[in-house]
Parts: sequence; structure tokens; C-alpha cells
Amino acid sequence: MKRRRFKKNKKISVLYPNSNSEKNSNELRISTKMASQNPAEEENSKRHWSLEDFEIGKPLGRGKFGRVYVAREVKSKFVVALKVIFKEQIDKYRVHHQLRREMEIQTSLRHANILRLYGWFHDADRVFLILEYAHKGELYKELRKKGHLTEKQAATYILSLTKALAYCHEKHVIHRDIKPENLLLDHEGRLKIADFGWSVQSRSKRHTMCGTLDYLAPEMVENKAHDYAVDNWTLGILCYEFLYGAPPFEAESQSDTFKRIMKVDLSFPSTPSVSIEAKNLISRLLVKDSSRRLSLQKIMEHPWIIKNADFVGFRGFTALSLLGCVWKNVRF
Repeated sequence: MKRRRFKKNKKISVLYPNSNSEKNSNELRISTKMASQNPAEEENSKRHWSLEDFEIGKPLGRGKFGRVYVAREVKSKFVVALKVIFKEQIDKYRVHHQLRREMEIQTSLRHANILRLYGWFHDADRVFLILEYAHKGELYKELRKKGHLTEKQAATYILSLTKALAYCHEKHVIHRDIKPENLLLDHEGRLKIADFGWSVQSRSKRHTMCGTLDYLAPEMVENKAHDYAVDNWTLGILCYEFLYGAPPFEAESQSDTFKRIMKVDLSFPSTPSVSIEAKNLISRLLVKDSSRRLSLQKIMEHPWIIKNADFVGFRGFTALSLLGCVWKNVRF
């Protein structure tokens, strides 16, 4: 894909999309006034999009099916992440239905801790997803850099995830692949669920084994029917990984990991030091019987969450630092 450069601006003003945008996934509404004004007074343009409508900046990452770039809509200067998926790869791996389902589900979701999918367009060779730009990138990188998180950081992220999943479950969406690589941080440090590739919208139990092994619930490993409770299990896995730096059932081989998950072979290392309350939460989530796992509401009410979590959902920025254009550090 040809990368188009442009002159550096002194600052990049970011405009926010209308929250009442159409569900149609190939259209995008971009506000023409700052979000601080009355949304009812905002003027919106509705159109079909093409690559010519965006200035493409630096690459943010790459995956199995394509790449992600930071981009800016030419007219409004709205900063987004542009995910480029090659149709050849879609055909090769036969993921047409999965991609369409991902787009339909993510486009319909509106939550502070879920990455927005504003719209999409395509050309002869590629599909382009227009996504919310998460300035601070993958939580996975922060976790690898630090080794493990503090209890306050971990509790804040778990609370944010729990709120987002509660919203998803209300919409009958099971995510099925929550892991650090699929969690992003915006410019305020707020967590965003980013990848809905294995998600499904269903009121009934599912049977497809999918996701990433270290995070799979026992019922999925055993190829049994599963429901929303698989996401609750994953919260226990993530809480453990945030605090200890590795998932709890990690082993040298896949078969050993399978066995540890099925037995719920859970142990807590002596280092780093982790509170009894945190261990209690993890133990009440990593339960083989899915009906006995702690509910999302009970997670939010758990003493460890109450004691440690920032209920605003982000940290590290003062109100003063957020004034003006925080996007001035976006480099194209």
C-alpha cells in the first residue's frame, strides 16, 4: 500500500463521531464540530469511503491477514487506525463469515472500554476497517516491559474489562478470545477490547473450540458446549497474568497445558507478593463448573476490586494534562 506523507501540523485536533451513527458498516459519520459542543447541534456528513479520503501514517502492527496504520481523515483531520486486510488471505483461510460477523458485532457496540469500529470500505484487493485509534498501543507490551502489574493497575484493568464484558453479555455477545494482545490502551490509559474475531452473538450455548489455548476454559478444551461464562474464566486468567506475569496453566507443551486446564491445576508462586484478596478473586473465577464461577456483578463488588481499582478506569494523567490537544504526540 502506498504510504502518503504530509506536512507536520503544530497539533492534530481530533473530532469525535456521533454516537448515533448508522449501523450500516460501510458508512462513517464524522462530526464537523468539536465534541465539547452540543451533539444535537453537530453537523454530520454521511458518505461512502475510499482510501483517497485518508492520509496514511506510520504502521502500528501487522497480523496474519494484514496490517494496521495510523491514519487521518483528510477533511476533518479525525485520527483513526486503519486496518488493512488482504482479500487473498481471506480467501486462503476461508474466513469470510468470521470477518463479516466480527464487523457486524464490533460496529454495533458502544462502550468506553470497547474499541470502536466506525466503518469499512474495500477495493479490488483489500478490505479496510476504520477503527478508533488507541494511542498507547497493546497492553501486552506494557505487561512484557514491566514483567507484572501492581495490584492497583491490575484491578483497574479487570474492572474495566468486567464492565465491557457485562455490556457485551447484555447484547448477547460472547467474546471468547480476551488476552493481553487483544487489549489496547488509549491516550488516557483507558483499556479497550480490540479484537472481536472469535466473538459470537447468540442466546444459546456454542460448541466451536476457538480462542488462544492459555486462556481457554475447561469446557472449551473438552469440546463441550459453552456460554458467557467462558469470558468470566478468562478474567481469572488475566488477573493472574497481570499479577504474576504469565498465565496460570502455562506449560512446556500444548498437551500439558490442556491437562492443567482440565484439572484446574492452579498454584500461586511465592513471588511476586500478591494479596490474599486477589488470590481469592482468581480462585473464584477459575472454577471448572462454569455455573459456579463468580458473576460479573460479583467481580465488580469484590473487596479486592473495591480496594484497588480506579473506578474512572484510567490512570496516570492529570486533568490539566488532558486540556488542549493530547494528540499532538501522534507521529505520522
